[in-house]
Amino acid sequence: MANSIEYVLGIDGGGTKCHARLENLAGEVLAECITGPANPAQDTAEALASITQAMHALPVQAGLPPRMLQQTRAVLGLAGISVPAYAAIVRQWTLPVSNVTFTTDLHIACAGAHGTDTGAIIITGTGSSAFVTTSQGPRILGGHGFPLGDKASGAWLGWRALSYTLETLDALHPPSGLSQAICQQAGTSDAAQLVAQSLHLRSAGYAAFAPLVFAQAQLGDHNARDILAEGGDYLRQLAAQIATHKPARFSLIGGLAKPWLPWLPSDLTTQLSAPLGSPVEGAVALARGDIFEPTPGKLQHV
Repeated sequence: MANSIEYVLGIDGGGTKCHARLENLAGEVLAECITGPANPAQDTAEALASITQAMHALPVQAGLPPRMLQQTRAVLGLAGISVPAYAAIVRQWTLPVSNVTFTTDLHIACAGAHGTDTGAIIITGTGSSAFVTTSQGPRILGGHGFPLGDKASGAWLGWRALSYTLETLDALHPPSGLSQAICQQAGTSDAAQLVAQSLHLRSAGYAAFAPLVFAQAQLGDHNARDILAEGGDYLRQLAAQIATHKPARFSLIGGLAKPWLPWLPSDLTTQLSAPLGSPVEGAVALARGDIFEPTPGKLQHV
């Protein structure tokens, strides 16, 4: 006979970190932890290791025996598994928790933001994407990964700023506050050295330069403002496409959501509702069945 479910576990797995949370069925938070990157499309082995580490750490933090994981239902919202090849890989994982549902990080983020299984979000953080689900079903917009997509994300902003800075060092543009700030953070004003530092950057490495774009735009740098205008127009187009689905609620979320707000048109910002909860809270709610009853081991296709 299967063990009865007494605990629920949610995981928000992305390219920067794995955020895990353990609760009892009454909604009491028993433990929470953050481990390493957990995007299977970027590094499958690294993602599995980060998730497994989190699952083992939670019972220890909660003061519970490891066997409690067999009485736990987990929902894992992972970046990258909207790509079928990586969805197939994660289905084969052996995890400490046997009752597992895999879905995308977009799904759990939308569930957390709206407290229901319907609504719409635009996420802009290290990456960017949009997700809308109505009675007609779910749809993903963007989320194609950097550098093919992720426009208006931290990675995209950093990439655009670095490209502009290299052109400035080639004397194609006059020096500006943005190029100077990029060189200062990079610790070099030599184009070859800047290229060498950037050759093997992942998305998070590029995103580290994104705050400089917002800061210099605030100071009036027209180059930074041009970058934000391009990214803001992309977000506006995403919002217009989302509006055609008539979602009940629509939120802008992610680490760059707040910095973006002053640079977005009012016809977009007036559509936005404040998110009710975080992605990991959405994953826990899904695991508890507050929003839907997961099927163990089944990938929710979105």
